[in-house]
Formats: sequence, structure tokens, C-alpha cells
Amino acid sequence: MTAPKIRVLVADDQVLVRTGFTMLLDLEDDITVVGEAATGAEAVELARAHRPDVVLMDIRMPVLDGIKATAQIAGMRGLERVKVLILTTYDTDEYVFEALAAGASGFLLKDSGPAELLHAVRVVAAGEALLAPRITRRLIAQFTAARTAQNIADERLAVLTQREREVLALVGQGMSNEEIARELTLSPATARTHVSRAMVKLGARDRAQLVVLAYQTGLVRP
Repeated sequence: MTAPKIRVLVADDQVLVRTGFTMLLDLEDDITVVGEAATGAEAVELARAHRPDVVLMDIRMPVLDGIKATAQIAGMRGLERVKVLILTTYDTDEYVFEALAAGASGFLLKDSGPAELLHAVRVVAAGEALLAPRITRRLIAQFTAARTAQNIADERLAVLTQREREVLALVGQGMSNEEIARELTLSPATARTHVSRAMVKLGARDRAQLVVLAYQTGLVRP
């Protein structure tokens, strides 16, 4: 039985960029583009209408920017399974943290190659976080560190077991479930279970928000 295609919505205010992404994605056997949006407001409406698996979201768009559009999609009833992958040319932009906090599942720079884009779509569609290496340490650390003191701390982590704290710290370092399993001498299934339980207990939408929480609570230091 053929697996269902990954359904993607492309949101970018530049026609050539949208067209290029659409052509690239539609060439893949396992991916199909279900819509194109030129503004954040259009992205929200099309996400509601088509319920794609992944939204490729530009940050800077007219009417409604990509961050606010991401927040609306993440908070909308019925769109819980929709993942937002932020595309940006700004690898030193504070908007990176704001977008993750709004509910984005990943970040990718627009100058990434076609293979990186396709990989990112598949990773995010599978429920994993995707943070471009060039922005992960610098941006996540920089903009969460400033918030650590006044944000959530030990009381937020009190709901976790010691093992779940260890797993959360490793997620914050960017490790996959398989890498966590090797680090803690667990089976991959057990590591995956700990990650899932931590997400539920902390109210995290996805793995990307676990990364943010790991820094905010001080489990991972910049």
C-alpha cells in the first residue's frame, strides 16, 4: 500500500520564491503542494482549509507576519497536527526564538540547498524538530538565556522524573532519539517514550519547544 504524500503549504510574499519551492517539492514522489499563500493571513486561511502536514512559512510577509501566522495556526482547533517550518534569510534574527515560542517546529535558511529543504520537510512532517546548524546554538541560546531568570525554572521541571530531565537536557543539545538511547544506554523505544512523556507533562507542542524549555529552565547552558 502506497504511503500518503506529505501535504505542504508554501507561504512567501515573493512569487518567484513560492514558485521555485512549489516546483521543487512537487517533483518528489512523496510530497505534494496543496496551496500557496502570499501573506500570513492567507497562510492561516489556507491552513484551515487544506490542513497540510507542513507549512513552509516566511517570516516577513505583509498583512500578517510569519510569526503571528504561526501562532494562529498552532493555536487553532483542528490544526494540532499541522507543523510549521520557518524559512528565513535572517540567521541572526531574534525572530528565530519568537517563532519557536509561537509554535514553529523548525527553522531553515533560504540559502539552504534543495536537498536540505526536502530533508527538512520530511523531518518536520515526521514530528521531529529541525533547527539549521548555523542558528541552533547561537540564536536559541542567545535569546532564551536572557529570559531564563524571569521565566520557568525548577517548579516547571518538578513534574518530570530524573530520567525525563536527563532526556530533556539531551533533547536540548540537539540529540535524536537514537543518540539519546546510546548516551543513556536505553532502547530507542524507551528513549522515545521518555521524550513523549516529557512533552505531555510540560505541555510542549513538539520537540522544538522542548529545546526551548531545556534552555529556559537551565538544563542546557548557552
